[in-house]
Amino acid sequence: CIRDSVHRLDRPTGGVMVFAKTSKAAARLSAQMKEGDFEKKYLAVLVGTPKESSATVVNYLKKNSLTNTVYVATETTEGAKRSELSYKLLDSVDDVISLVKIKLETGRSHQIRVQFSCRGLPVFGDARYGGNTLMKGANLALWAAELSFLHPVTKDRMVFVSYPPEDNEPWKKFNLEKYLDYGHFNSQID
Repeated sequence: CIRDSVHRLDRPTGGVMVFAKTSKAAARLSAQMKEGDFEKKYLAVLVGTPKESSATVVNYLKKNSLTNTVYVATETTEGAKRSELSYKLLDSVDDVISLVKIKLETGRSHQIRVQFSCRGLPVFGDARYGGNTLMKGANLALWAAELSFLHPVTKDRMVFVSYPPEDNEPWKKFNLEKYLDYGHFNSQID
């Protein structure tokens, strides 16, 4: 019987999730998240192409609970939280859309969506943060592709990989197989 969700995904995000069978295992996995031992990597299709082929992005984000939106704030804004991610550009189609791999260093609400949108590169299909300009009604092209953590009892490194729907827009515009081989995928951003 699955008992507790260890982490969350934004509602329209697909991909791999971890659930714990016991509250003790959930607590141990949550502690790993706080200590930075729980790694999350995502694939996203962006509207546009980043100028840099790889970078680390840091912003301070603040959530507006009334509108359930997040915005970029200053470091001194009360309640703003430091948010960091690294990305690598994997492919681009005519500089109109691009495929990126993202490693989260922090796990803030709507983090990936907001940090790219504020750079003029919204996630494809993201109606909330400006990514629905190319195709109205498209699904959000953000995918939790890999989770890695220590097993809460055996301490063995566990790695789980999930593939985006390769036949769906906009994923089908890219040769995902080239980037989803586990060894290659894992070496892209460490």
